[in-house]
Amino acid sequence: MRDPKLPAPATARRSPPGLAGTLRRHSAWLLLVWFALSVCLFLSAAPPAASPLLRPAVLLRSTKPRALSAATTAATTSNSPVRIYVYDLPSRFNRDWAAADPRCARHLFAAEVALHDALLGCPAARAARPEDADLFFVPVYVSCNFSTANGFPSLSHARGLLADAVALVRREMPYWNRSAGADHVFVASHDFGACFHPMEDVAVADGIPEFLKKSILLQTFGVHGPHVCQEAEHVVIPPHVPPEVALELPEPEKARRDIFAFFRGKMEVHPKNISGRFYSKKVRTELLHHYGRNSKFYLKRKRYDDYRSEMARSLFCLCPLGWAPWSPRLVESVLLGCVPVIIADDIRLPFPSVLRWQDISLQVAEKDVASLETVLDHVVATNLSAIQKNLWDPVKRKALVFNRPLQEGDATWQVLRELEALLDRSQRSRVGSSRRCFIGVVKRLIFRWFTGD
Repeated sequence: MRDPKLPAPATARRSPPGLAGTLRRHSAWLLLVWFALSVCLFLSAAPPAASPLLRPAVLLRSTKPRALSAATTAATTSNSPVRIYVYDLPSRFNRDWAAADPRCARHLFAAEVALHDALLGCPAARAARPEDADLFFVPVYVSCNFSTANGFPSLSHARGLLADAVALVRREMPYWNRSAGADHVFVASHDFGACFHPMEDVAVADGIPEFLKKSILLQTFGVHGPHVCQEAEHVVIPPHVPPEVALELPEPEKARRDIFAFFRGKMEVHPKNISGRFYSKKVRTELLHHYGRNSKFYLKRKRYDDYRSEMARSLFCLCPLGWAPWSPRLVESVLLGCVPVIIADDIRLPFPSVLRWQDISLQVAEKDVASLETVLDHVVATNLSAIQKNLWDPVKRKALVFNRPLQEGDATWQVLRELEALLDRSQRSRVGSSRRCFIGVVKRLIFRWFTGD
């Protein structure tokens, strides 16, 4: 026991901690920082399976050895090419359909066949190993079932056929499961894309099949703003028109154009279809009502096999919506040098950076059909020659044609460039996510450090 007479001992003062002490005191925080940075770096280097558009780093070898790859062009380019592995599926998914009916490779939905052929026909870009692939093409022809009474292809089997193909790929190949299909490419060249129905209300109710929602879709359907049938990564492509169309008639600048405005196609006097729906949102009926007896407008409701010769004689070719916004008339008009007059609100058009649609076409709102003649007269009096000069550029025509084999600048080449841009955006997105992850972790740790939380 201390003697109460003795002075109390001086209280020992704690000396300021040095660097070693600080590190010991905050070792747990430093470990947490190290772990968080490691996670961020891992996420940027290897995206999760559900992330769209990944570039594979290490792939297993396929159980089927056939591997073909397509570069963005058969010629050399300064950009890194996108490399595509084409699955060698059993012929019941593709070639049997093409062999059963020659229309399969030539009709307006035939981009699925043309793209497949073009990719297979690129020996200079063929990858020796599937490990080199950026994307995987699944060739399924769902538009070749010509079993309907009206001669148009039936899509009733599309979902089942695609589901069977995906099940086969998942079972026999390692690549789908690695990315949940995010680096797999499908063609959906139908009225409402991968919703696989020509009527919009039914298409929207059905939606895109769940097994395709993480994949990349090449589809003719596209609109500005949200839509159920484009709720997947996608590229808008042109409808298929046989390449020889551009060669059958005189060069556009040499054609004699004695028709002011042309349209041949379905125009119902009473727009309410037998299905109870209004065809073309009544636009074609309005065209017939306002201009059916106007001598400046060449409007015909009956089919005519040589209708393209009529387009080649026309200044303006009307391209109103049908059930869907897009139409093969868009491509045919450009190939034949007739200024497309697009009457389809909110439509998204293919390859806008190359074609610059605002320079080669006119867009008229659906509600303004009654003033269409005034609009066209104004164009003739002001800038028709400038529009025609841009339209008649051979580069524009080539960009809308699926050649076989692929040619630099054609539609398949443009698709590959669009896919390459998707991959580039995906990489930048992952780098940005990693940077945001790092900054967020550091901010939280600094706050906790100073607040003692």
